[in-house]
Amino acid sequence: MQPAKVPLPPLYVLSLKQSDVPTILTLIHLLAAYEHATSSVEATPETLLATISFASSSSTNPTTLNQSLEPITPTRPARCLLVFSPSSSSFSSANAEAVGFALYFHNYSTWRAAPGIYLEDLFIREEERAKGYGFALMTELAKITRGIGRDGGGEGGKRFEWSVLKWNEPSIRWYEDVLGAKRMEEWVGMRVDGVALEELAGSARKCAQDLAIEEEEERAKAEKEGR
Repeated sequence: MQPAKVPLPPLYVLSLKQSDVPTILTLIHLLAAYEHATSSVEATPETLLATISFASSSSTNPTTLNQSLEPITPTRPARCLLVFSPSSSSFSSANAEAVGFALYFHNYSTWRAAPGIYLEDLFIREEERAKGYGFALMTELAKITRGIGRDGGGEGGKRFEWSVLKWNEPSIRWYEDVLGAKRMEEWVGMRVDGVALEELAGSARKCAQDLAIEEEEERAKAEKEGR
């Protein structure tokens, strides 16, 4: 199915700057309330500042691909887009309200041997839905995906994906009908976090320690038999 043509309102999409952190945190809490998961939010201004790759504070160009961005690192793996509905034709993020966000990071397709984008979260304020803001964010992310590495002669990213809560049928239909997305029915998402993650990582350390002990015992035994 081809993506539908959606008329866009006068709006701007910008990559997140450090000064936008209070705004994104408010939107994160609104998203958690929508998904009935308010108790799951652990994000703070400090943790967001420490883990997101931001745009330069002087970046005000409405074209996100022209913004100066911090490099992605293992400790700052995520980037975030804000969509604004400016109150005047002279745009400035200082006098415009952010009505939604998209938080994403890079991933990789083994079969295609190509990079891509994984959308971790997409949210539009409830009173601003069905106005083209979500579509603006998704088309911008599609452009970012296709633009990965192309300035160096690469073929660009080849996959843009995300997950949807099963009960969120309105969003699922919108993704399919408007964006041309397809359901990955044969896949089941898996996750290890919290205590389970600590225990799994601890098991790996214990296995390594046990192996080192066994190797040391084998060396000692060999030396003894060699005498």
